[in-house]
Amino acid sequence: MPTILLVEDDELIVDSVRYGLEQTGYQVLTALDGATGLALAREKKPDIVLLDVMLPVMDGFQVCRTLRGESKVPIIMLTARGEEPDKVIGLELGADDYVVKPFGMRELVARIRAQLRRTELESEPARGSQTVHVGAVTLDVDQHQVIKAGKAVELRPKEFDLLAALMSQPGHAFEREELLDAVWGIDWIGDTRTLDVHIRRLRKALEDNPSDPRYISTVRGRGYRFARNDEIRD
Repeated sequence: MPTILLVEDDELIVDSVRYGLEQTGYQVLTALDGATGLALAREKKPDIVLLDVMLPVMDGFQVCRTLRGESKVPIIMLTARGEEPDKVIGLELGADDYVVKPFGMRELVARIRAQLRRTELESEPARGSQTVHVGAVTLDVDQHQVIKAGKAVELRPKEFDLLAALMSQPGHAFEREELLDAVWGIDWIGDTRTLDVHIRRLRKALEDNPSDPRYISTVRGRGYRFARNDEIRD
């Protein structure tokens, strides 16, 4: 039975969400402030964290940043405002998804299931072996490793999956929907902004100058592409 940690200061929401999730078959832990939520996450190691943005003691952004530095547990941010900056900040800090209040239980459960499925897929051992070299970047699918100029590049699971998709066909202009389907699955119900955030993270990790990328370029009106070897001049 998967364990969900709900960090939310509105006790009416806590009671409602806990009841709905328990009826669906999940075990639910709860915390009414950010500091308690972080302590519970460290102690109980839940399978997924539902994290409100506006929390007493320690806000959701602080909790997300700290937790992401220690764990790969899926994090879904809960926000009442629904403002674009809040969504982007949460994703930049390492959240995997967000839900805008008020939300229905069916939507919340669908997002939880999607994150848990992705976690299961990421934990499966790699099948086969594939290594791709472009310029100074080497991606080893079998070892789940990225090397640039002889140094290991630390990537989160979704960042690695996105890079693997892009490098599977150097020079190919992927449509945004192609990348979302390949990395997040065809049942993805989040915002396409998620893709842009992950592209920015990859550029920061791989590019000498992320504002003038050589490896990952934007294809206007389509999506993104990874450069071919003959386009890279180191």
